[in-house]
Amino acid sequence: MPKVFITGLGFITSIGNDKAAVTQSLRELRHGIELYPPFQKPEIPVKVAATLKGFSADSLDPEDWTYPERYTVKRELIRSMSSNVLYAYCAMLQALEDAKLSEADYSNSQTGLYASSGGSPHMLGNMMQRMHTQGVMRCSPMGIVASIAGTLNFNLVAHFKIKGASCGFSSACASSAHGMGFAHDEIALGRQKRMFVVGAEDININSILPFAGMRALSLQSDPNKASRPFDVARDGFVGTGGATVVVLESEDEVARRGVQPYCEVAGWGQASDGYNVAISHPEGLGLRSAIENALRSAKVAPGDIGYINAHGTSTPIGDISEAKALRAVFSPSGARPAVSSTKALTGHGLSLAGAMETGFCALALRDGFVPGSANITNIDPACADLNIPLKTEARQVDVALNNSSGFGGANVSLVLRRA
Repeated sequence: MPKVFITGLGFITSIGNDKAAVTQSLRELRHGIELYPPFQKPEIPVKVAATLKGFSADSLDPEDWTYPERYTVKRELIRSMSSNVLYAYCAMLQALEDAKLSEADYSNSQTGLYASSGGSPHMLGNMMQRMHTQGVMRCSPMGIVASIAGTLNFNLVAHFKIKGASCGFSSACASSAHGMGFAHDEIALGRQKRMFVVGAEDININSILPFAGMRALSLQSDPNKASRPFDVARDGFVGTGGATVVVLESEDEVARRGVQPYCEVAGWGQASDGYNVAISHPEGLGLRSAIENALRSAKVAPGDIGYINAHGTSTPIGDISEAKALRAVFSPSGARPAVSSTKALTGHGLSLAGAMETGFCALALRDGFVPGSANITNIDPACADLNIPLKTEARQVDVALNNSSGFGGANVSLVLRRA
């Protein structure tokens, strides 16, 4: 099958709002976590979040939002947005520029867009409250398209005049990784020449705090200790939002346009735990199968993998489950790829995570570094046999693996190869 390449990236994240800032944060292990003002109340046990800088989008009126001056959003467009769409719109503009794409390149039937978002509980909750207290005719006509899970597709496809395949993915924290995999297939099977893969989430009290009810969020008040995957004292994940856009193109399009890709998307795999609605399989069986399927798809051996961007959310159960999956796949051959979780820096972006961390891997492959796993003081003995670098390493890796897992035991692994 034809090769598929990543040719453009756009980032709005807690560790930077463009690829240069993100790369610097990954190299220097600078996290984006801080005390989050809405959480500083006695009745709220969670105190930190991985915040976005340069954006203020908490208002229920999009016309009150503020964002960096480099972006211009028309009034008729912003009225149908939730904040996660704003972030994705800005990341999309970056990705188009990065990939050197003109409107003629992407506004055609050979270019599609796959997107993943949990929607906007903030906007939807307000609309429901307004409907019940003031009547349905007092609700915004754009309230539905701004708030439900398909809002990224609705807004981005319409504004950027995307005429090819368009679909949303909803598999919780594996969502945009699924988008990456199926976008790869669209191109490899000759159905599309180019795909945009978008992951985006709100960041506000309504998008993060409900996870505290699951006992899934870190209760640490020290931002330097809150997100520490694989540390023995980890106690949950740190919420974040933002957006990432990844541009995928066929090998023929890369040659025709004469662009230098970041890396090749060499293959992918998926599998389900079939175990629990919220908790990973304790032996990591679904993730193990996803990794094995990805390696088979990419025609690579465990020993070919030089770096693994772990799903590693900093939860007590999840990190050990992933460690067991990695051990089962890589230990029999003696392979010891470097393993780190960049969520120690970014927090957990939920459906955004797969696309965001694919982007991180693409940067690492192109620029020749291996991101370290930050904030580890004492590694969990259950993970101690993994090759976890505590600092970023300046060295070239040829093949990387990116893992994502979500509620219901959804697991996706992506194999990326240096171009």
